[in-house]
Amino acid sequence: MSDKIVIVKDTKEPKVAEEVFWGTGRRKTATARVRISLGSGKIQINDRSFEDYCYHEYLRRAVQAPLVTVDMVDRVDIKVRVAGSGPCGQAVAIAHGVARALQTMNADLRIPLKKAGHLTRDPRKRERKKPGQPGARKRFQFSKR
Repeated sequence: MSDKIVIVKDTKEPKVAEEVFWGTGRRKTATARVRISLGSGKIQINDRSFEDYCYHEYLRRAVQAPLVTVDMVDRVDIKVRVAGSGPCGQAVAIAHGVARALQTMNADLRIPLKKAGHLTRDPRKRERKKPGQPGARKRFQFSKR
């Protein structure tokens, strides 16, 4: 009796490779890795839905600001991995990454994105605590005697 190896071909059609555009956004200590592809406007952040992750209207508007500027809210799907900082810093980092990814997708979008200030990284960071003081700027109370 001979054992025959039967290779069954997968009947599924091969996936069409979609074009994906990357962008990295930063703010304070937050870093967002953004993936954009043409689609229906679905946004997913850290494997959670957009409304679940961005729980406040201000955060949602901050993330969608570059898309609103170039009128592409319902034309691209976005997947984001973000870490560091807090919710506000992460939202601005995501917006920065979305703007950079849109720019790589279409170079003509650079002008309106730059004019609206979406391509500029916000350089403000937390000031470090100084030695011999309770905080970055705060001093211990002065005692004359």
